[in-house]
Amino acid sequence: MNKSKHRNTRSYACTTMIVGKDATADGSVIVAHSDDDVSDARLIHVPRRPIAKGAMRNVYYDDCSLGSYKGYNCNDIRRYIGKDRGPGYDTIEKDKADYRNRYHLNPQLCYNSRPIGQIPEDDSMKETFAYFDGSYGVMNERNLMIGECTCGARVQPYPDPVKRLFYSAELSRVALERCTKARDAVLLMGSLILQYGYYGTGETLLVGDADEAWVMEMCGYDMDGTDGLWVARRVPDDEFFVAANEFRIRDIFINANDERSANLSNGRYFKSAVAAGAKAEDADVLYSANLFKVCEDKGWIEKGAEMLDWLPAVSYGEYSHPYYSLRRVWRAFSKVAPRVFLPAKVTDGYTRAYPFSLKPEKKLSVLDVAAVYRDHYEGTAFDMTVGPAAGPFRNPVRYEGNPDQGDSFNLNTYKLNGAWERPISIYRCGMFWINQAKAFKDRTIGVSWNACDRPAANCLMPLFTQMETLPSKLQTMNVLEFEFNGPSAWWAFNFVANLSNLNYEYMMKEVTAVQKEMEARAEAMVNHAMRSQDTSELSSLCAGHVENVMNQWWQLATRLIVKFNDGCVTTGPNSIMQPIDYPHEWLQRAGYCNGPTTY
Repeated sequence: MNKSKHRNTRSYACTTMIVGKDATADGSVIVAHSDDDVSDARLIHVPRRPIAKGAMRNVYYDDCSLGSYKGYNCNDIRRYIGKDRGPGYDTIEKDKADYRNRYHLNPQLCYNSRPIGQIPEDDSMKETFAYFDGSYGVMNERNLMIGECTCGARVQPYPDPVKRLFYSAELSRVALERCTKARDAVLLMGSLILQYGYYGTGETLLVGDADEAWVMEMCGYDMDGTDGLWVARRVPDDEFFVAANEFRIRDIFINANDERSANLSNGRYFKSAVAAGAKAEDADVLYSANLFKVCEDKGWIEKGAEMLDWLPAVSYGEYSHPYYSLRRVWRAFSKVAPRVFLPAKVTDGYTRAYPFSLKPEKKLSVLDVAAVYRDHYEGTAFDMTVGPAAGPFRNPVRYEGNPDQGDSFNLNTYKLNGAWERPISIYRCGMFWINQAKAFKDRTIGVSWNACDRPAANCLMPLFTQMETLPSKLQTMNVLEFEFNGPSAWWAFNFVANLSNLNYEYMMKEVTAVQKEMEARAEAMVNHAMRSQDTSELSSLCAGHVENVMNQWWQLATRLIVKFNDGCVTTGPNSIMQPIDYPHEWLQRAGYCNGPTTY
């Protein structure tokens, strides 16, 4: 197996959130995720798959783990090619036709992905559940929901066809295929880690259903290991949780009298980190049975310890640079609970200044959560829309290319020349979703709100989880191929977002106006369906809304080009183009006043 490249840490960069059912405006559980890496940003519908007695399931490599591997044919352009996940991923012939004159530049488009290995199917089921899929599983037809962020770990093993089959992304897909409840999904994924091994970076998976939501964190511990470590904690129903590329679970207590119960799939054991005698269905904290022994053997905790602090035991805390993670945690908490007055500055990456979760000061809607994701620290001491780096038109975008070298997962050894603040809404976001699931007397209703490209400049589009397929424009994308008003939704949003960098302050007013209008329409549509419990037309309404948003976004792109052409504002067919003045303060800083004004 030849490794083609290893990603730098800018690729391992997502923000993920939970809102409990008693903390939301309508009683839904919310699980949200931003995928902050522009690669294969398609949202694919994976249909049900029949299960035969004794059948095996292929397990595939995930390039979001350690980068592209040619041997497995998993890369930035196509995270997976094949038939196992339905027609949306069976793209060889279509890609050859679409890129006939250029596909030779990307030969990996022309053959199927190879599995790392196989596991038995759950043949107690007649068929798998259908689900929406991105770089990670998103949400299934039974309204099980997933969110994710990468976390640094002391040890980050490579995949192995005998010893280490799973990364978190493929774990999330197995869970969505087989489970309806978040707790069951956590236990299933934990058993798969112990039986088949874990590779790649440390990971946080958020797992929710219409009743509860869990934070599950995992990592490897030996480069040649055959299993892995994991912990999980339930988020209280009336609280809000956020993670941003650093483990958030802390103290795990051992209890010698804990009752052990067989795990769901393979007879292995888990422990409940709650009061003596508690069963899995009663626990609020769970962890892998090997956790304390492994950490003792590695010297990460003292022999005989009855408690371990998960974060420093298995990781170096934050990576990339100080506050790369913690600033986002602080900001998300301060947005939903500003009167808690959490400190913006801390002593180190292992700080206990921020709680695991907290109560928001008002009950949150989907669009309230979206507002958190669209933040650049506006109005704080870290406001990225002000200062010299923001330019004359208050642009918060900061490209992260820099000459720093080293192992940026370990800030004890990684020496930086400098750093920008890392906002929640970042320019290199490929897609993000806000999943909501609500319980009624006889059923649950689920909606996955999806958006392409960066949160600040995109538009959330609701997708009913019972949809038998997804609009083709969401399932179509090649990061190397652009067509104006073409078949890809992602390119519409990416084009407008990058165009807006020319004059962020002026253009983003136009973008947010359309964003608010379209999202308000969608919110009214979904709220009506939730209140009435009438979802009979929701699939067609969602598909129609996606098409309407696409039309609006390409019209917006055309309008921005015309209205802000050549540094002017053109407001109508008979108006003269009015030049846009630079702010006086910026002119002084930029040296304008020292320009050639005399001979």
